[in-house]
Amino acid sequence: MKVKREKWQKEFSEWYNELIETAGIQDKRYPVKGMNIWLPYGLKIMRKIERFIHDEMERTNHEEVLFPALIPETEFQKEAEHIAGFEGEVYWITHAGLNPLEIKLLLRPTSETAMYSMFSLWIRNHADLPFKVYQIVNVYRYETKHTRPLIRVREISRFFEAHTAHRDFEDAERQIREDLEIFDRLAKFLALPYIVSKRPDWDKFPGAFYSLGAEVMMPDGRTLQIGTMHNYKQNFAKAYNIKYETETGDHEYAHQTTFGMSERLLAAVMAIHGDDNGLVLPPTIAPIQVVVVPIPKKDSPYDVVAYARGIVEELKNAGIRAHLDDRDEIRPGRKFYEWELKGVPLRIEVGPRDVEGGKAVIARRDTLEKSVIEREKLVDAVRELIDAIMENLYNRAKEFLESHIKRVDSLEEAKKVFEGRRGIVEIPWCGEESCGLEMEEVLDAKMLGTPYPEEKAKIEGKKCPHCGREAKFIARFARTY
Repeated sequence: MKVKREKWQKEFSEWYNELIETAGIQDKRYPVKGMNIWLPYGLKIMRKIERFIHDEMERTNHEEVLFPALIPETEFQKEAEHIAGFEGEVYWITHAGLNPLEIKLLLRPTSETAMYSMFSLWIRNHADLPFKVYQIVNVYRYETKHTRPLIRVREISRFFEAHTAHRDFEDAERQIREDLEIFDRLAKFLALPYIVSKRPDWDKFPGAFYSLGAEVMMPDGRTLQIGTMHNYKQNFAKAYNIKYETETGDHEYAHQTTFGMSERLLAAVMAIHGDDNGLVLPPTIAPIQVVVVPIPKKDSPYDVVAYARGIVEELKNAGIRAHLDDRDEIRPGRKFYEWELKGVPLRIEVGPRDVEGGKAVIARRDTLEKSVIEREKLVDAVRELIDAIMENLYNRAKEFLESHIKRVDSLEEAKKVFEGRRGIVEIPWCGEESCGLEMEEVLDAKMLGTPYPEEKAKIEGKKCPHCGREAKFIARFARTY
């Protein structure tokens, strides 16, 4: 049986919106647009992702905090550049009951302005640094564009943000490198190949010295940002008076960074690994890694259900997340369809002949291939197949990403890429903002930025296709979500 990925790619938007509900990820029918309900299965998957993030934060000595969702207008106003970036997206609270508030409150669009007034109280001495905290919370942004579950919403309900403070710029840069390493480990855990770009100045995070964005390639040739890292230098520290006493008794402003991700991680997993049959989950985050389906027959002397139950117990004892589907009222074919839709990595089928021969049939969700395995070799076979699925998912997605990155020298060539298969176009750029913005206009695409690390971005012997001057960088353009 061959995997079909036609609707997945050609009708991606329809495919994705259907799958969100049919696979049990979210219900979009809540009466506030852009605010959706997490369903049990989707939340279980998201919790697996979050557990990995929590473990990585603990490994790298970040402490978990939990800040209130409300921010006073007075704190928000302290960082003018930040306000300019978010003022059009903020939800304001102006009344408590029938009484107007003396100071308006806002629902956090992100937490810099909430946290940093407290950082100025907590950070006093050089011994307090580096200071590293994180939280996973709800944030609210009045998204005016077309909303899409997990991707573009008005309530980001699983928003991860790490905030750090450091003695100097060099240590803040070390933190950015650590963030990139954490993100790489997470991406491999999700079998997601990606690229990292340094955002152009006009698109960096409000208040940042520079911003990095990590993107994946979606089935329709658009890119999705799934991670960001920002070095703030001392911009926020000066606005919020975050100072520390040095060893010599002087006082210096701290250097700060942030690292952010959200439920877009799950959107990327759904989109990149899925096919026409539904979800294809990496075994690392699948709530059920193996579903065992008994197929009993009337008049058979063999207890197929008991045999299947024994397999489930054996797998569970080996640390594998296994589930027995022994529902009598549903036919096996319907069960297969449901578990394929939900993306369960492996399905084990057992009937009377398998009981008699001490065997089982294993079906892979990623390739839909089946094989017959002897019972005593089942646990080892499942472990090997889990590894093989992870490798196949990553390699398949990497091939798709790389086939959608094209380097060109002219705007005409770039236009042809966007007219055809879309993807990411890499093109020489002089580094001038005016040229970058005008190329965005000509190509009807967003500049993702320049490849990172920065040595990958430098170029010689090429001309900027817009102005004709010597090109200094490779710039990436794409249609984005």
